Amino acid sequence: MNRTTLTSTAVATVLVATLTACSSDQPKSASDQTSNGKADASAASQPLDAGTAFAQISGKVSSAKLSGTVTAENDPNHLLGRPNQYTSKITFEDSRVSPTDVSGSEKGDVDRGGAIEVFGSPSDAKARADYIQTATKSMPALAEYDYVHGKVLVRVSHYLTPKQAAAYKTAADGLS
Repeated sequence: MNRTTLTSTAVATVLVATLTACSSDQPKSASDQTSNGKADASAASQPLDAGTAFAQISGKVSSAKLSGTVTAENDPNHLLGRPNQYTSKITFEDSRVSPTDVSGSEKGDVDRGGAIEVFGSPSDAKARADYIQTATKSMPALAEYDYVHGKVLVRVSHYLTPKQAAAYKTAADGLS
């Protein structure tokens, strides 16, 4: 009888642990995103990621269209999830960028519209923006507009006019 009680207690403990781990109160992971790469908008208490930042920005800049969600497997920079680097990233195209200007570039390149990178801290976002500006300062073909809002870095194509790019800054300043 002692063995039966011990086995029943062990089974009950495993069941409670399993149910607790599956509880809906657990934070959502990247795999809980919708098929279009955007986080579920109903989770207002979720931390801001690149998909939700883009949803807010594209609501104010109607010429922006999502072109890709960066994963650790397809990140051309190999920075996603690395120490002090972005924790999420999307790329977008802007319909005001002329296709002839970007004919040699690939889908997802910043010059086609831009990118949104979200970091673990505001200082990491600022460090990335500073690095990009320093690296591209002597290469006008790679120049871009960079706007930091807290932990979010919005990178915008240099093919947009300063006034057009400023719309992204205004939209980024309104992120919540």
